[in-house]
Amino acid sequence: MSRPLSGVKQLVPAWLLAPVEPSQPEPVGPRTRRDRFTDAAVIALALVLGGLVLISDWRKDVTAVPTSHEVIDVVCGLLACASLWWRRRWPFAVAFACVLLGTFSASATFAGVFALFSLAVYRPVRPALLVAVLWLPSGLVYAVYSGRTDALSVVLLSLAFVVAATTTGMYVRARRQLLLTLRERALRAEADRRLEADRARMAERTRIAREMHDVLAHRISLVALHAGALKVSPDLSDEKVRETAELLRSTACQALEELSSVIGMLREEPGQEPTAPQPTLSDIPRLIDGSRRAGAKIDFHMRVERPDAAPTGLGRDAYRIVQEALTNIGKHARGTASRVEVTGGADSDLHVLVRNRLPVGATGEPALPGSGAGLLGLQERVALAGGTLVHGPDGSGDFVVAVTLPW
Repeated sequence: MSRPLSGVKQLVPAWLLAPVEPSQPEPVGPRTRRDRFTDAAVIALALVLGGLVLISDWRKDVTAVPTSHEVIDVVCGLLACASLWWRRRWPFAVAFACVLLGTFSASATFAGVFALFSLAVYRPVRPALLVAVLWLPSGLVYAVYSGRTDALSVVLLSLAFVVAATTTGMYVRARRQLLLTLRERALRAEADRRLEADRARMAERTRIAREMHDVLAHRISLVALHAGALKVSPDLSDEKVRETAELLRSTACQALEELSSVIGMLREEPGQEPTAPQPTLSDIPRLIDGSRRAGAKIDFHMRVERPDAAPTGLGRDAYRIVQEALTNIGKHARGTASRVEVTGGADSDLHVLVRNRLPVGATGEPALPGSGAGLLGLQERVALAGGTLVHGPDGSGDFVVAVTLPW
């Protein structure tokens, strides 16, 4: 039963006999129990229908038919039906073999129909049309060979079978391809949604981490500075100690308040505007006063036209920039003089300049711990605001942080 298949492999190109590709509607793989049952049912149905066709021809035939023709008809029909077992893996070879066997066998007709249907399902339209065209000369040869019926009847019957099998198979193939495409799109959309959710989650974490750093680092640095002042000055008067303790208490309370506002951000939905009070341009003088009370030497100048009218985001960014710059000065250049300038207006950009003298030698006090991400956080904040940031030592021996933000 395998001879027709091996003969077909020598007559047709290899690309037509290749197993079904993974991109096809029915990829090659181990057949399941359901596939085996379906193939067995198709073979049984082809045998039954082929037998009925053969019996019908024998009953209608009034002329003597050579016994050899009947044997050939039965053998070819059995071979065609048996070849349907491989219709999934080699659909073109099976369909082509059924056409050849159907040239000498009426009982192979329905096996050829099922094979052509499978070819239209598992292969593109060109191989299916090629086999469909071969049905016509095959039917003519059978009409001449058998002598049982006229050629016109055979051609019309073959044409009906070919059209039915080919169109039905192409419809099933198109439907399977559509379902596969929809499934791939759904999987791709789900993957894109997961990726977008991960990006949003990471962006939200970055925003919260930046706010935690900007809000708490400054307050904790002030607490450390106040506590350090008590340590290095043991001969302070009781009044000065009480004043410093009050500064410690108020600074710690402010840190707790700002920590509460950051925790409130954690409870907000991504993309939602913060509901906690946010710092503005008008709050910068209060920030400077708090740093001065901690012992910082700051020369402050603010020349801004109508700071109360500044956009909320602009005021918050400017406040955080000054706050982070003063925090860095307290960590890395403690005790040095600094200068803070905030200038600009609605008709121009907002300029923030923080300048301090570089420390010379060791201060004798332990450095405050830091994450090393302060300037990186400033760069990210300024970039998100659409501004520019320049930082580093200049030629006069000062360390400069200069920021320009669009109003």
